[in-house]
Amino acid sequence: MPGSAGSPKERSHKFSATQAPLLDRQFLEKLERLTIHWQRSFPGLVGGHNVSRFAGGGQEFLDHRHFHHGDDLRAVNWRAYLRLDKLFLKMFQIEPRVPVRLLVDTSGSMAAANGNKFDYARKLAAALCYVGLVRLDTISIHPFSTHLGEGKQCGGGRHRFSPVMNYLGALESEGPTDFMAVSREFISNFAQRGLLIVISDFLDDASCEKPIQFLSDFGHELCLIQLWAEEDRVPPWTGELDLVDGETGHELRLQVDEPAQIRYTEAFDRFSASLQDLAQRNGGRYVGVSTSMAIEDIVFGALVRARSLA
Repeated sequence: MPGSAGSPKERSHKFSATQAPLLDRQFLEKLERLTIHWQRSFPGLVGGHNVSRFAGGGQEFLDHRHFHHGDDLRAVNWRAYLRLDKLFLKMFQIEPRVPVRLLVDTSGSMAAANGNKFDYARKLAAALCYVGLVRLDTISIHPFSTHLGEGKQCGGGRHRFSPVMNYLGALESEGPTDFMAVSREFISNFAQRGLLIVISDFLDDASCEKPIQFLSDFGHELCLIQLWAEEDRVPPWTGELDLVDGETGHELRLQVDEPAQIRYTEAFDRFSASLQDLAQRNGGRYVGVSTSMAIEDIVFGALVRARSLA
């Protein structure tokens, strides 16, 4: 589904009026117990295995978050507890942080299944951003299709989350996918290595594996989140079908029977396995996500088991 890049105006992402919040407050409070996790140690940066997110004395106070079981009691704001009868933890600024960058697929294929994939991708991105903000990480979000769209950088605590929700809620999916162009643009624009989280269906006619390998070779730690709707993996249709590519508009007529459905699903699973192998052999992580699963189960289940979150 690659396509030639157009003019800057043609290549910009569309935005719409802000809709209902992507995540509710109750879910956000649950996210406060989590931490974005990375494996590598980046020279000159605070990182490694995220042993502690609480600074010692003399650090600059920045924000509070809710107390959760297992948190360090030494960081509790006891004065706030006496006033409010609730436990809050004091958060301090520690610099420099390992940069965490989110690449969010906004290509036309993400609009398949009535837009469920795209909505799910934005919710996942919002959840990861909130976790990072609570832990005072610096997060940058970059939409992409044929190129990197205008990004959004956020940091400084959870009170900075509202603009992130508005930004993600306004994104729309359109255009073909070109992972090679996106990876080259990303490498040229971001020299500092860090954690790179890619949320995508990874559907690109030109193949996505080589450009993703480039990103790893350049020194970024990869976390690949492959998102699919159930019909992406197990097509529910049989008979003579007229298929239209959601990104290029190309039409294809096929005769589909049950054996063909089985072969297609097997090919899809091989593709997913190749993405998982690519991530793991480069010291990264892979998570496969179906939109039929509750997002809370993915965040507190699959992402925690893969040690993308801790």
